[in-house]
Amino acid sequence: MKYLVMVQGAQADYDAMNGKASAYSLAWSEQELRTMFLYMQTINDDLSESGELIDGNGLAEPAQTRFVSRGPDGQPVITDGPYGEAEEVLAGYWVLDCASLERVTEIAERVSRCPVPDGVPEYPVVIRPIPDSPPVGGV
Repeated sequence: MKYLVMVQGAQADYDAMNGKASAYSLAWSEQELRTMFLYMQTINDDLSESGELIDGNGLAEPAQTRFVSRGPDGQPVITDGPYGEAEEVLAGYWVLDCASLERVTEIAERVSRCPVPDGVPEYPVVIRPIPDSPPVGGV
């Protein structure tokens, strides 16, 4: 079964990783950032070796986000970031092909143990199954 495993963050988290502290998040040191990247790379390497990794990436900061919606007149409304510091967004993802929900949960638990500086906000790791085909009758 395929699963989307997602990690969340906020603009303040990206700022903190770039050395800028705020009331929302402490600044990361170079060593803390290297440790986090090494931990995530090890997970990626292990998932690639096991054949479970289909795709995965960290995403650019929310300040580079663009929302496209329709206004009341039906015309496009385009909104660029940045957004409020506390607003959570998708920070990164993996698409995995795992034997079971239990296996992908083990992986998510491992991701949740990623080393971060003390006081950094913690976010849940979200698992969403990817159906092989759409359900009969639509959504």
